[in-house]
Amino acid sequence: MELLCPWEEAQYFIYSSNIPTLFFYSHIPAVIVAILAGFLVFYKTKKSLLGTILLWISLLFSAWCIYDLVLWAVNKPDTVMFYWSLQILFEPLVYLLSFYLVYLFIKERDLSFKGKAIIFSIYAPVVLFLSTNYNLVGVNLGDCTAIEGFIAQYFTYIVEAVFILAIMVLVGLEYRKNSDSGRKKQIVIFGLGVILFLIAFSSGNIIGSFTDNWTLAQAGLIGMPIFIGFLVYLIVQYHTFNIKLIATQALVWVLAILIGSQFFFIKIPINFVLNGFTFIASIIFGYFLIRSVKVEIAQKEELAKLNIDLEDLIKQRENLVHLVTHKVKGSFTRSKYIFAGILDGTFGEISPEIKKCAEQGLESDNMGIETVDLVLNVANMQKGTFKYEMKTVDLKDIVLKSVAEKKDGMETKGLKIESEIKPARNASDIADARPQDSLQRVGQAGGDDTYTVLGDSFWLKEVVSNLIENSIKYTEKGKITVGLEKRNDKILLSVKDTGVGISDEDKKNLFTEGGRGKDSVKVNVDSTGYGLYSVKLIIEAHKGKVWAESEGAGKGSTFFVELPSAS
Repeated sequence: MELLCPWEEAQYFIYSSNIPTLFFYSHIPAVIVAILAGFLVFYKTKKSLLGTILLWISLLFSAWCIYDLVLWAVNKPDTVMFYWSLQILFEPLVYLLSFYLVYLFIKERDLSFKGKAIIFSIYAPVVLFLSTNYNLVGVNLGDCTAIEGFIAQYFTYIVEAVFILAIMVLVGLEYRKNSDSGRKKQIVIFGLGVILFLIAFSSGNIIGSFTDNWTLAQAGLIGMPIFIGFLVYLIVQYHTFNIKLIATQALVWVLAILIGSQFFFIKIPINFVLNGFTFIASIIFGYFLIRSVKVEIAQKEELAKLNIDLEDLIKQRENLVHLVTHKVKGSFTRSKYIFAGILDGTFGEISPEIKKCAEQGLESDNMGIETVDLVLNVANMQKGTFKYEMKTVDLKDIVLKSVAEKKDGMETKGLKIESEIKPARNASDIADARPQDSLQRVGQAGGDDTYTVLGDSFWLKEVVSNLIENSIKYTEKGKITVGLEKRNDKILLSVKDTGVGISDEDKKNLFTEGGRGKDSVKVNVDSTGYGLYSVKLIIEAHKGKVWAESEGAGKGSTFFVELPSAS
């Protein structure tokens, strides 16, 4: 007569009164999550080696969970011996393959034949002694638990500990070697997920083997959902396996399965109806959630692609700008020294006509070099690599010096230049005043106020000089007025001319890269469109703003710069 354990024969092989209902919630969701994740990664990675190993881990873990339910349900000792042995065979194999998975993920290459041979030799004793008393001695008929030998009770846990430590060492070494912060995060998250999964799995089995409390041992199965959680985070955050929607799909599937499983335990009709309503609602809302996430991911991927394309184009343009400007500046510099040599007598006596041509050539080369430097500076300003030496600067001194420097050159052109330094005004005095009406001449030095700002004196002088030069180029007769006014915590600089003026259409392009007025080339053939753009970049770096006003073509224009006062 066959001896049986003290409960009825199992139904459907995994159900009997000996299995606590809670076990179905600890085992079945873990199996579903593992299999779904394994197959999704396997197919989405086009059956890659990484996806294949993850699938094998998922299948082995799932088989272990199913065998555990069988062991709790059956009452036949020979069946217990068979499935207990399968668990012992599969369990350390999960740890071996987990190490292999982490190696593939971190190193991004396959393990060498020698490496595979070493890790399999560690596992080999489990296979060799599986059917001997070193593995299982017998079965305790009181609760149908196997009596474990050295292999089952000690050696398998030693193997598991070895592979967990090997994963920790591998993750630690690769983290220290890698310089990419994003890649470091991936390594830590993936490694931590695998380690937590394996530790949870081991701890549950160790508790069962050494305390015979196999009910508490089921806590170890929460490790697989934890690992899947880390895996899903990697997929969503870093697109590690290039899988779209896996996180959302897994969430919806697991939620639906958990709610659906309630039908097997509901006995009250009203609860059956409520659970059914909840189940249908979860399916409907899950569908819309997946669809919305799909749209969001598609949009993010398109934006990411556009950003990459834009970065490539910017890089190409920067390289081209530096190459061209380097060549052009070299040409200007060589011809500049030739003209300078002609003027200083290096090539002997020259006629007045040649001297005049050489002076014009030298001036033209100097302007060309300045233009090249301007383009290079603009490129560096755009990248944010340009450094300003911020100090307290008196803007009035810069204005007066700039006006004095330009005065002689303008007089030869028949133009006048003057400065208007206006005393500080209260907010109530300027509430309704327009910028162009507020700068009334009060003399060359006017006022006793200090016009201090926090900025780079060299580049602020470039701004003032650039605006004055711009007005000179577009003014054929009349005068240019450089104004300065203090308004509470702001300082307003203005450069007003009696030149060609600005149309409303041209105002839109004034401070853009390469922006020029429609007919500006007729007045200034040397216009590059970078001068005012560089002014805008410099002023914005000083936390100010710049704009222009004009009543129209032929009515002159006024350029304004507003900067925070440092006093």
